[in-house]
Amino acid sequence: MSHPPYIAAPCSSTGGTLRSRVWDFSNAETACELLRDAAQLIREDPNRRGSLLSFGLAGQLVMTGDLHGNQRNFEKLQRFCNLEANPGRSVILHELMHEEITAADQVDRSIDLLLRAAAWKCEFPDNVFFLQSNHELAQLRGQEITKAGRSVLYDFERGVALRFGAKTPEVLAAVNEYVAALPLAARTGNGLFLCHSLPDPLLLENFDLSIFEREPRAVDLEPGGAAYSLVWGRFHAAEAVERFARRLNVDAIIVGHTPQDTGYAVIGPLIILASDHNHGTFLPIDLSRRYTPQTLEAAIRKFVSVP
Repeated sequence: MSHPPYIAAPCSSTGGTLRSRVWDFSNAETACELLRDAAQLIREDPNRRGSLLSFGLAGQLVMTGDLHGNQRNFEKLQRFCNLEANPGRSVILHELMHEEITAADQVDRSIDLLLRAAAWKCEFPDNVFFLQSNHELAQLRGQEITKAGRSVLYDFERGVALRFGAKTPEVLAAVNEYVAALPLAARTGNGLFLCHSLPDPLLLENFDLSIFEREPRAVDLEPGGAAYSLVWGRFHAAEAVERFARRLNVDAIIVGHTPQDTGYAVIGPLIILASDHNHGTFLPIDLSRRYTPQTLEAAIRKFVSVP
């Protein structure tokens, strides 16, 4: 199966863009270039300190939930953001890989979404941002995830192999370089905190907030480590999240991770978004105003509303 070329601007380590070019996503060398250049932009992001991205009080920030290879919703997100015409708009992506497989003969093509997102970062390095997630971290660590009796790592790597053949090891190494570069969270000047998930409720009270002030060490990425706990946590209760929000000094926390059949859920000050299915949602945030969980909920958009 061939992949259509994608017109974008090549990466520039200085944060600018060069002349437009056509990215051939079926070419292994191009794939490695995109992923490694995107990783460099992520590591050197001027909005980043340690593992935390910071956004000021101007413009709009679009937060998503897990995408899991959903290219239709990604295309709608790109049309909504229209970054070329809206330089004051930014977008945060997370959990792009490991497509949901529903048939025995279906192939996980989420490498294609990963490459398209990397190209988007290269085209708009000051507008497109990423966060670490549990599936990306599992891919980096080689930690098996099983869904409905299938190995998601095997399915992802099989999809990469079908696309790139003998060059698969090089592409997977570039994927790992991209994943290793991802920050853990983002904070906005208007009182919001954004990350893939939160630690389990019993871990929230004593969670080490200093992880956001530094790059994660290897021990942080392992089970029991702060970064691992952050991206893998579930079963959040309103009272525990409220206490954690006070520790962070924020009004609300926006995450993905936990599946939401209707597209989102609100648990106290916690907003959970899901972007990987037909009822998926995203959240445009006006950085110049303050929000409550209720006003954030009112601002949530469904992908089906985007032409």
